[in-house]
Amino acid sequence: MTNSPLALTRRTLLAGAGGALIAPWLTRATFAQAVTSLELQAKTGPLIVRPGTSSEAGTLHSAQKGPLRFNRGDEIDVQIVNQLPGPIVLNCRGINAVSGIAPLLDRKPVATGAKDSFKLTMRSAGTSYVDMRLLGDGANLPSQVRSMVVQETDPLEVDRDEVLLVEDFRITADGKLLAPGVDPKDAAVMFLANRKALHDIPVKTNERLRLRLINGCQRSVVALKFEDQDVRVMAIDGQPAEPFPARNNQVVLAPGTRIDVFLDIAKPAGTVTQILLHDGKEIRRIGQLVTLKDPPLRAAPMQTVTPLPSNGLPLQIDLKSAMRSDLNLGAPDTGWIRPLDLAASTAPAFKAKPGRPVVLTLNNKASTPAVLQMHGHHFRLLDKLDDGWKPFWLDTLALDPGQTQRIAFVAHNPGRWLIESFTTDWASPRLVRWYEVG
Repeated sequence: MTNSPLALTRRTLLAGAGGALIAPWLTRATFAQAVTSLELQAKTGPLIVRPGTSSEAGTLHSAQKGPLRFNRGDEIDVQIVNQLPGPIVLNCRGINAVSGIAPLLDRKPVATGAKDSFKLTMRSAGTSYVDMRLLGDGANLPSQVRSMVVQETDPLEVDRDEVLLVEDFRITADGKLLAPGVDPKDAAVMFLANRKALHDIPVKTNERLRLRLINGCQRSVVALKFEDQDVRVMAIDGQPAEPFPARNNQVVLAPGTRIDVFLDIAKPAGTVTQILLHDGKEIRRIGQLVTLKDPPLRAAPMQTVTPLPSNGLPLQIDLKSAMRSDLNLGAPDTGWIRPLDLAASTAPAFKAKPGRPVVLTLNNKASTPAVLQMHGHHFRLLDKLDDGWKPFWLDTLALDPGQTQRIAFVAHNPGRWLIESFTTDWASPRLVRWYEVG
């Protein structure tokens, strides 16, 4: 095992975020049966912050433990009950083409003691999550996210499917957790993986693991490195990508980014592979792959990698006929507002006709990195000359200070959709705008 540090700077982190796991085959029968109802209870829950010490955070409880797992095509009756001291809205990250679910636009804040319900159709397979952070700035407690998996219809060439959810927190000297949107002062930075300071993932020699990496952090761009382990990227932000090897066995995720990777475990029994996290300032060990002393799962690792099945997004975007608009991030005069200030009279950032290609020029005017999260559509990251795009879809993008990026999508989901933006400074507010397709 090598012990070389992650050779990353903040700029390298952001460049990666913007540019770029027991049977032989896992079938849909392995997952929970089709669920027609999902009740989520928003309430406080304990969170271990130090060995023997716990604090509290807002959580989304349900009868189904761990990641919420569904199958493509499932129709879910969702009900959320708010038992927290302030209002919340539920954000279903990455679930597109479903009308009536847009937070703040379709779904109004749920008051303490109140309920809300809506239908959710899982039209696409992929990795996503649900959270209630839109109104969380300056709250008494921070909140956690709940990972969500929508499984492909056809069987895949993997042995197991696991989620690795990374979250960041700020903890005071007396052990209290701080919500974002306030000055953390001298509060310590804490990262958790699947709610633990160190998360072990047991594996077998010659096993293929599908690992769904989720950056559920409030503000942090992070890099995850798997020491001495080949990492193959299969999907980004819930959408299949052309499979490619991760450079230096590491991937970079902006807050909200999800990356699915395949790991073919070739290590002998007893090997421990470290999982390292780098936030641009410090390297931390947040987990490890522990190769069990069991017999190998098969005689040799799998050799072929088949791309994940498409969710039906268009192969081409006609950039010449695209509607074009600019979005400036990070400056007080750029039209962004706090979520609670969003009203029916708030003008949209842009309007597009159904089926029209859209190109957005994004400019980060802030002196710190900025993150954009788009609802309703995934987009392509365009090349510098607008003569092509990266071979993957995104719904989240990080930009360096002063950086300009162009993104493109086809406006095929009618409705009103939210756009979120914030900088990576813990004290900075989460801001919103919206756009309309219709």
